[in-house]
Amino acid sequence: MPRETCNTCLRPPNVCYCCALVSLTSTIKVVIIQHPQEEKHPFNTGRMAHLCLSNSEMMIAESLSTHQLNTLLCTPSALLYPSLEWLPDSGELNSNNHQSDKTSSKQAPVKQLIVLDATWKKSKKILHLNPQLQKLPRINLGGGLKSNYEIRKTSVADGLSTIESIAMAMQLLEGNNNFLKLLAPFEKMVELQQKSFTFEPA
Repeated sequence: MPRETCNTCLRPPNVCYCCALVSLTSTIKVVIIQHPQEEKHPFNTGRMAHLCLSNSEMMIAESLSTHQLNTLLCTPSALLYPSLEWLPDSGELNSNNHQSDKTSSKQAPVKQLIVLDATWKKSKKILHLNPQLQKLPRINLGGGLKSNYEIRKTSVADGLSTIESIAMAMQLLEGNNNFLKLLAPFEKMVELQQKSFTFEPA
């Protein structure tokens, strides 16, 4: 018999976080490109963010077609990703100064935030397979960040879960603290998962 799961969050009933889901609107659209291997991961926070953001879209793919990319990038977009050495120079927003010196004043205002939902290794592969994404202005959230993602670790410094990153980026872009409400279902998921591994002494 297949394991019973919630139709919305796809989690087993004892760790279903749907009671903590929120509904948030935004001016900027959030497009989440999720690696296929992430889709079935039990701690899938990209899906969680999509469930909470009315102005969002989820794309399950490692490589997008030319038509998909052209359609996606016809809207002025920014990529939520660190400015790594191997990436080409582009305009950058970060959590310290909002707009870096590299950001051109001629750039159109960001109307769409593109987020890669994958492990760091897989996210790099997505960028290599879709070089047009490398040229987008980037949202950089570096600077002593600490994730509450205690149930899934990352070896990358300042590494955040997808939903934590989206909450911070949208708060930065729209100047609205309401996006921190995105963390409610995330914190509920972590709490439930920790409880499921807690056993009372005999």
